[in-house]
Amino acid sequence: MSIHLIGGGATTTADAALYAPFVAEAAARASAAGRTRPRIAVISLHPEAQEKAAALAELLAAAGEGIEAHATAGRSGEPVALSAIADVDGIAVGGGVVEEVRAGLEPLFGELRRQVAVGVPYLGVSAGAMVAAEGSLGGGTRIGGVPVAPEDPDEPWLELEIESGIGLVDVAIEVHVAQRGMLSRLVAAVESGLIAGGLGIDERTALIVGDGRLGSEGEGSVWRVLPTEGGVLVSTIGI
Repeated sequence: MSIHLIGGGATTTADAALYAPFVAEAAARASAAGRTRPRIAVISLHPEAQEKAAALAELLAAAGEGIEAHATAGRSGEPVALSAIADVDGIAVGGGVVEEVRAGLEPLFGELRRQVAVGVPYLGVSAGAMVAAEGSLGGGTRIGGVPVAPEDPDEPWLELEIESGIGLVDVAIEVHVAQRGMLSRLVAAVESGLIAGGLGIDERTALIVGDGRLGSEGEGSVWRVLPTEGGVLVSTIGI
């Protein structure tokens, strides 16, 4: 089974094809367990969690017939209960404020790793993709006080910090890359040594990690940023 990471922006049923590989894997797992419908945990820790959880469940339903969505709309500052991901064939985590998504899921990190290890596919969208990494990028746009990405006018001078993530992938994940000018942040984070390497995903684009391979689907690019002698190496992963 695979880890499916979407860089955001894919919010309408026209984007259902990006979610289809994840739903197909969940359906295959359900079938192997003797279930006719895959049970998928849908978790939202967005400020508008109820609406976002329902929208993500709708997208998954459009991507594959007959899913059974178990939606959890979390609240800021409250951890997600273990029961939210119990006895499911797939786990989907939506976007929001990355620090809040990480904090809400933190008590489940060990169980999430265990389930993926035994074959439950994981889908992360936007912040849900970022927290899948071993080291999760925060929302800051400065490193050592120097701007490295477009800044939020409401939160200028916010320093980029790295916190522990779920640990499903061993490099940092950046999202909304081309649309929000975030490639420069990923490059600066690698060049400074803040992270050892990273993958950046454009909107309406999915990175699929599984069976020792990396693949991408969608209309944008997946950017790979690795350290090299004297700087960094930037490349893209082809579809």
